[in-house]
Amino acid sequence: MVRIRLRRTGLKGQPSYRIVVADQRSSRGGGFIEIIGTHNARTLPITDIIDEGRALYWLSVGAQPSEAVNYILKRTGTLDRFERMKKGEAVETLVAEASAAAAARDYSVKTRHDAPAAGEGTMKPKGN
Repeated sequence: MVRIRLRRTGLKGQPSYRIVVADQRSSRGGGFIEIIGTHNARTLPITDIIDEGRALYWLSVGAQPSEAVNYILKRTGTLDRFERMKKGEAVETLVAEASAAAAARDYSVKTRHDAPAAGEGTMKPKGN
């Protein structure tokens, strides 16, 4: 079965995720079929970027989203557009609507966690 799920990227303690289409049996960091978006929960607000056309395609051919991706797709409105596509609306119209909605979102590259000032890190100096 084909799943739409998250694949972890980023440094230790600084996760970001790719939204990928993969075989259900492959490991979290294993092979995938296609990258259809990204998810970064460390920014304010949370950044979700999804290629709407590819997401709608994979949902239409039977790919099942994981629980986390299902929540992301609901938040971005992709599942609502998928329901409208099943009722007969044109995919091009839905993708144009999604790109307009994505352009209206305000993304910030600032993370939730401010960097410590110089000399105020959490690491203890050597020898103490």
